[in-house]
Amino acid sequence: MAALQSRMTFPLSLSPRQPVLIAGPTASGKSALALHIAQTQGGVIVNADALQVYDGWRILTARPAPEDEDRVAHALYGHVAPDRPYSTGHWLRDLRPWLTGPDRPIIVGGTGLNFSALTEGLADIPATQPDVRAEGDRLALADLVATLDPETAGRIDLQNRARVQRAWEVLHSTGRPLAQWQDDTPPPLLPLERTRPIVVDAPPEWLTPRIAARFDQMLDLGLIEEAKAMKQGYDPAHPASKAIGAPEVMAFLDGTLTLDELRYAVVVQSRQYAKRQRTWFRKRMRLWHVLPISSTNLSTAFRFLP
Repeated sequence: MAALQSRMTFPLSLSPRQPVLIAGPTASGKSALALHIAQTQGGVIVNADALQVYDGWRILTARPAPEDEDRVAHALYGHVAPDRPYSTGHWLRDLRPWLTGPDRPIIVGGTGLNFSALTEGLADIPATQPDVRAEGDRLALADLVATLDPETAGRIDLQNRARVQRAWEVLHSTGRPLAQWQDDTPPPLLPLERTRPIVVDAPPEWLTPRIAARFDQMLDLGLIEEAKAMKQGYDPAHPASKAIGAPEVMAFLDGTLTLDELRYAVVVQSRQYAKRQRTWFRKRMRLWHVLPISSTNLSTAFRFLP
């Protein structure tokens, strides 16, 4: 994102009436930044993370702490049952009332697809039939990729199985490539020009130790106890079970992973996920305001804000 930073000017002014969008990689301090803005200027913090919508995994998905939720209003956190499918389309429908409410929304998360759908529009693709999804579940990632048309393949992360399988399902359910559906997209709910969009630039050398420290903090906050509470109804096929670390912490409870192995797995997966997020932001958020982070203390970034 260095090339984008050269086009930025700071301090970055924020209008207390303008919706704010905050994107950034995992563990980059997005929630802290949203809380700072809400406390200093007002507004309701609205979740845009695809996994923080699910009930149960509060600690593992790094949802805002209860004391932070008491300080300012939060919305769309933990409101979905762990076994319920929840798409970007569901999120947009749930988000709509918060775009016209009395408080300006501060929409924060690391799921780039949600932000793209919000500000660029979302194609009205018919729902996938269960038998098609079941067939896709059985195929290897390479086989799914091999069936995609070049235009669709060029628009998605081909290492992200969920994204690839979704494109495969659209093609086999509708007979049209995902790229064609996207090209027929209706107008967005919230055009980018009506917002103050901020993408946090957290370089790997700054982010990596934060990711490791955050997992240790999760343990201190009671991650193992949370996993024990989730274990009875746990199913690896549930959407909420896609949270980074969910299978591994269950393996720890079963005695098949040590605590050190659990920690290593979660930290490595989080680093890989952050890398994919940075790639998405670099490609898809070129018109967003970049907020560079260069210290382990987020107050160095807050100086750019009122």
